[in-house]
Amino acid sequence: MSILKVTDAEGRRVAPWQLVLRYALLLAVLALMIGPFLWQLSTSLKGQTEDIYSSPPSFFPSDPTLHSYTRVAEVIPVWEYAFNSVKVATANVVTNCVGAALAGYALARLRYRGRRAATLAFILAMLVPVEGIIIAQFTTMRDLGLNNTLLGVLLPGSIGAMNVLLMRNAFLNLPQEIEEAAFVDGANVWQRFLRIALPAVKGTIAVVAIFSFMGAWDDFLWPLIVLSDPENFTLTIGLNYLHGTFAQNPRLVAAGTIIAVAPLIVLFACLQKYFFRGVGEGAVKG
Repeated sequence: MSILKVTDAEGRRVAPWQLVLRYALLLAVLALMIGPFLWQLSTSLKGQTEDIYSSPPSFFPSDPTLHSYTRVAEVIPVWEYAFNSVKVATANVVTNCVGAALAGYALARLRYRGRRAATLAFILAMLVPVEGIIIAQFTTMRDLGLNNTLLGVLLPGSIGAMNVLLMRNAFLNLPQEIEEAAFVDGANVWQRFLRIALPAVKGTIAVVAIFSFMGAWDDFLWPLIVLSDPENFTLTIGLNYLHGTFAQNPRLVAAGTIIAVAPLIVLFACLQKYFFRGVGEGAVKG
């Protein structure tokens, strides 16, 4: 009777105890990452008469119902808030993909004085916490007359320093000879950017799109500060109204959480192929 041999990526044999340890760690991480989401999903599907604090806890509702989801729409205008979030997140994806691609290509491929200083500026921008500049952002939006507008929510995050560096590293990993051949054939900078460089980094663009959408969709602090009119509230701000002053319904909160998370899951499911390819394209080049 032969024993199945398991090898790693380099062809070396993996001992059985190492394999068990690896899978145990993977399951532990999976439980930590997926467990809270599954608990929220289970809570949102439980009826009013079902005890959500039973011991031991039950992940499977005895009588699943969508009543909590309909109640969310009755308590707050959740679909209007979601539409505001979609507008901000979609615009954020467009501005980040376009702006980061242009800036990343300029940092990676163009030759000009101050290029290293510009790259360093983007790196230093990542070290500044949002809380440290949020007052300056608020006063800037106020002076521009953009307080309490979705445009005021969008502008501070319209181009992220991390996204620019991701695009820069992706362009750096492209073979220089391809662009040199296009240059010899008479292609200008825009033609080389649009026809050669940009199609080769679609995976990194997908990564930037996912990060930008998630960042804008999940943002809570900045919209809370800049918005005051309930008609302009994004979903994360609107869901805060599901928490009552003296009491709250955890089923409604869980349903609102699932509504907020569902678009992110759908987006990642649609772009996951490009996401994992883009991680390799945008890897840091030594």
